[in-house]
Amino acid sequence: MTAPFGPLTPDFVLSAVEATGLFCDGRLLTLNSYENRVYQVGIEDSAPLVAKFYRPARWSDEAILEEHAFLAELAEAEIPAVPALAIGGRTLHHTDGFRLALFPRRGGRAPELDDPEVLTWLGRFLGRIHAIGARQPFAHRPTLDIRSFGEEPRDALLASPFLPPELRDTWLSVVNQALDGVRRCFDRAGELTQIRLHGDVHSGNVLWTDDGPHFVDFDDARNGPAIQDLWMLLSGDAPAMARQLDAVLEGYEQFAHFEPRSLNLVEALRTLRLIHYAGWIARRWDDPAFPAAFSWFDTPRYWQDQILALREQVALMDESPLVRQF
Repeated sequence: MTAPFGPLTPDFVLSAVEATGLFCDGRLLTLNSYENRVYQVGIEDSAPLVAKFYRPARWSDEAILEEHAFLAELAEAEIPAVPALAIGGRTLHHTDGFRLALFPRRGGRAPELDDPEVLTWLGRFLGRIHAIGARQPFAHRPTLDIRSFGEEPRDALLASPFLPPELRDTWLSVVNQALDGVRRCFDRAGELTQIRLHGDVHSGNVLWTDDGPHFVDFDDARNGPAIQDLWMLLSGDAPAMARQLDAVLEGYEQFAHFEPRSLNLVEALRTLRLIHYAGWIARRWDDPAFPAAFSWFDTPRYWQDQILALREQVALMDESPLVRQF
């Protein structure tokens, strides 16, 4: 099978950037990204830019342009996101079967999530983003749901060669128990407001400077409940997460309404992420970057650990949901 990013040699990347009308100075640095390919590119007589080559066939042009439009909307509201550059009146460029966007380079460090002041600042940041995201839904991007984040990756894994035969039945039984627990959590939460989300708020996607946080990757932006952008900031046991939640919401509620019923989804969303992540790796195995980075994926130990993690999630989802302290 042909590697999806095989043609992206250094010469190809520089030529694609220059096809937009810019002039490269020959400097090229590969940045960390698995889903897409991202490079820092030197530009003559100007600051370097970040060139993002989208994974073929993952998103439609319309869905990518919705990402760009959301970023532009945030930037117009003076929210520190990094919008795609419009060059020749376009933010999305095509070259030899690839889609390319260029972004300003932004630096920063990982946020200190054990600091309540940092969590409150992140809460304010996310509240401002969600206030914009609630204005209208995405039309061409999907909604976070149990089917796409749980059932489809389960089915993809069952059809893959990665599950060890001796663990297959046990894994399937535990995954189905976990998905039943997820459905119960969604039932308890009831109907929640669906807004435009960042979609993947982990510490690697947040860069921190003395001026505060900004996001560098909206590639997973989709419609969903606001809690999807909050729960990954929480870790540890229930009392620790309750304290962290209070710090986040202290900032968040200054700008956006928080639905308390959505706390029923914290462990359900964590469960879906476990299943979706495994399905994502399986679906991307034809990309040489994945076997190199995830060499443990097809080992029995990984699947044993997955079974244990999902069993823990089954128990957690049957416990009382996280409760705010204040």
